Amino acid sequence: MQSISADVDYSLQRRMLLRDVYSGRVGTHEVCDASPYLISASRYHGEATTRRCPICRREHLWLVHYIFGEELRASAGQARSRAELAKLAKGYRHIDVYVVEVCRGCSWNHLVRRFGLGRDYPTPPVTAGTTPLASHGTPRPGRTGTKQP
Repeated sequence: MQSISADVDYSLQRRMLLRDVYSGRVGTHEVCDASPYLISASRYHGEATTRRCPICRREHLWLVHYIFGEELRASAGQARSRAELAKLAKGYRHIDVYVVEVCRGCSWNHLVRRFGLGRDYPTPPVTAGTTPLASHGTPRPGRTGTKQP
């Protein structure tokens, strides 16, 4: 049985969360909780964007791509660069890619999107939210490291 994941954009969830932060219903300590591993992954595998952090507004956001899939075995859950993703897409039938935005300054982090990649897909999805130095990338939500109701 073949499982094909759809492209999921979390921008509405992100906007709702930021609205709650800006109104004071959610504290910044609840959303600025990136793990040291995520911050480290942004240094070694992340892509810089020109978008400023929505919380501290000082630092630029970084995008980190995490890969998951049955075929990956021990590599599942690792952060990879976009160049590595292109190579992996040729070698595997199906990989789920989770894109997380992170601020290295205040530790804001949020799941931006999820998409499928691999030989089961005709071409890798291209979006402004995952391009390096994207000035108008669509911000997308989903929290990492926190519980959601």
